[in-house]
Amino acid sequence: MINTVSYEHTNTYEVLYPINPTTKNIWVCFHGLGYLSRFFKRYFENFDFDENAIIVPQAPSKFYLGDQFKHVGASWLTRVDTEQEMKNNLNYIDGILSNEAIAGDPRIILMGFSQGVSIATRYLKHYKQPIKALIMHSGSIPAELDQKDGELFRSMTKRCIHIAGKQDEYLSADIIEREENKLELLFGKECELHRPDIKHVVDAKLLMDISKSL
Repeated sequence: MINTVSYEHTNTYEVLYPINPTTKNIWVCFHGLGYLSRFFKRYFENFDFDENAIIVPQAPSKFYLGDQFKHVGASWLTRVDTEQEMKNNLNYIDGILSNEAIAGDPRIILMGFSQGVSIATRYLKHYKQPIKALIMHSGSIPAELDQKDGELFRSMTKRCIHIAGKQDEYLSADIIEREENKLELLFGKECELHRPDIKHVVDAKLLMDISKSL
């Protein structure tokens, strides 16, 4: 027998650059599997802090990395109880936007790296309000998203950007074909594609260049 209980949960998040009177872009950046927000935010340190506010949520499930138990990483969710965990994540992100008083702000950019792509896209489906851009970096688009979701995304997103490294060690021919088909289904020809010559790592320079064009 499996029972379910609801309870209050508290989690942190990082603010690298706060919102100020000159802010043009409000980045909400979702890290990948094994990261902590305190380290993931370093990829955005060279952004123009006058124009870019950087908010980095923290995945709730922490665990030790490797067999020495010295370093800690985190995960957003797994294939176990995925729907329930995603609901918890949605409530948490809603809480961040409320705490920062940015819910409904059209300057928001949802950016996800690796596992963070699934969080960014699922949150946009839940959020249902216009944003400035959706940036998907080196991660898989959730299988359940369909053409109807794509219509919603295109109506809410001024720019859709997809980044995948040519040397990404997690990309096989089958995965590449699947992701390209998914992008076509959701965004048609309207998604900007970037294919840098990198492995499965954050392309901080490319993200900074993109920030200047938003």
